[in-house]
Amino acid sequence: MTQFTDFGLAQPVLRALSEAGYVAPTPIQAQAIPPAMEGRDLCGIAQTGTGKTAAFALPILHRLALSDRRAPRRGCRVLVLSPTRELANQIAESFSDYGRHLSFTNTVVFGGVTISRQERALAPGVDILVATPGRLIDLIERRSLTLEGVEILVLDEADQMLDLGFIHALKRIVKMLPTQRQSLFFSATMPKNIAGLAAQYLTDPVQVAVTPVATTAERVEQEVIFVHTGAKQALLGHILRDPAIERVLVFTRTKHGADRVVRGLDKVGIAAAAIHGNKSQPQRERALAAFKDGSCRVLVATDIAARGIDVEGVSHVVNFDLPNVPESYVHRIGRTARAGADGLAISFCNDEEKAYLRDIERVTRQKVPVAGFPEGFTPPSRQEAAEIAREEERRPERQRPGAGRQGQRPRQQQGRPQQGRPEGGRGFGGQGQGAPRQGRPQEGRTDARADGRSHATQGRDVRADRPARPQGERPNQARPSRDARPQRGDARPRSGGGSGEGRNIGWLERAPRS
Repeated sequence: MTQFTDFGLAQPVLRALSEAGYVAPTPIQAQAIPPAMEGRDLCGIAQTGTGKTAAFALPILHRLALSDRRAPRRGCRVLVLSPTRELANQIAESFSDYGRHLSFTNTVVFGGVTISRQERALAPGVDILVATPGRLIDLIERRSLTLEGVEILVLDEADQMLDLGFIHALKRIVKMLPTQRQSLFFSATMPKNIAGLAAQYLTDPVQVAVTPVATTAERVEQEVIFVHTGAKQALLGHILRDPAIERVLVFTRTKHGADRVVRGLDKVGIAAAAIHGNKSQPQRERALAAFKDGSCRVLVATDIAARGIDVEGVSHVVNFDLPNVPESYVHRIGRTARAGADGLAISFCNDEEKAYLRDIERVTRQKVPVAGFPEGFTPPSRQEAAEIAREEERRPERQRPGAGRQGQRPRQQQGRPQQGRPEGGRGFGGQGQGAPRQGRPQEGRTDARADGRSHATQGRDVRADRPARPQGERPNQARPSRDARPQRGDARPRSGGGSGEGRNIGWLERAPRS
């Protein structure tokens, strides 16, 4: 198939594609659309940015156009599960764009926002529901949603869904679905747990893989710089002074690390914004909007963003910290060199991270070229670098970035979840921004962390040093004296970095059951 018109898609869908300037499908679309249009179960493996959203959205819209069935009350005909709220929003926008000439209804539900509004939207029934697992189960438990009428199930970014601890939620959701349905699974990688999930929930599926597992984008030039921990901030500032770097994504392993990087850049006069799970939804939306419109050329993010920031013109990706999960490296550097453009991925590696680098090279089956320090950069000595790191650790917690920010309550006093839930944000449809490139609908992904508390940990507190609070007990009753209270940060473990950002924080951000 060389053009969308070759698929036999419904005319309203073809009209929307034509108006957007899309003519030729991407490889994943060319292989996935025909069997999906026939109603076959499908398991698709492709990297982010290859058009996976359109690969399932277009055949689904085609099937809806051929049917005059109505969605059941408090139900849906198509259920799309997404690991993050940014991605969920993006998928819903894509359905709206591709189906603008069809009379179908769709809505998106995720945590961090008032649930009553979502209940009202679902009351008459919707044709397409895009949801994160946590909020979906909330709605089902409140009897505001039933899955008895689901005809098509889509599981997008399946590997990230499992990485973020949603396996128990998925099993619970699938049990509520009709046995007779079409199921479409899409993932960037194919680890054994995804293969097992596909074998369990797919019936005689069509296997579609357009790229080898865990391979890096061909047009991304990669290099690694060996540098002491305490010299990373100075090195980053030196690199970012180059005016040729138009738009850069900087990745850290932890939320506090991202805030420290932004603060360090601010000290040397480089404006930057951070996006991670401790940021409120408005803060995240403002940061992404500024990065998209070019008013902020440096965005510092944790791995919550690695799966979906689809912004045109990202010229550089800097791994300030190497990820401890090799696949995360692939997703990170895939934020540049999109839509046929070139890009450069620079990784900083200290002594402790050399093991991570070896894992990355083994998984990607290629060596990352070693680069020296850029011209004009004089790194601090090992002793000076160590002193910089110790000084950061000695700083009182309340003085560190992200601690005690104005308008925020201390975390141990929060009885309700933060607004900075991981799965929301403004999406921009399947095209991203700007004119379409090469006649292909690209995924405008805006990924971040998992929605709400993992159901794998529901009913217990995963923090080993704090006993679980009995159900219904109100926090902070009989509050101890100020001197007897634990210091901030003592009550919970630090993020372990990498995929742990989304893996063990779900219990902190459970959606309110208002």
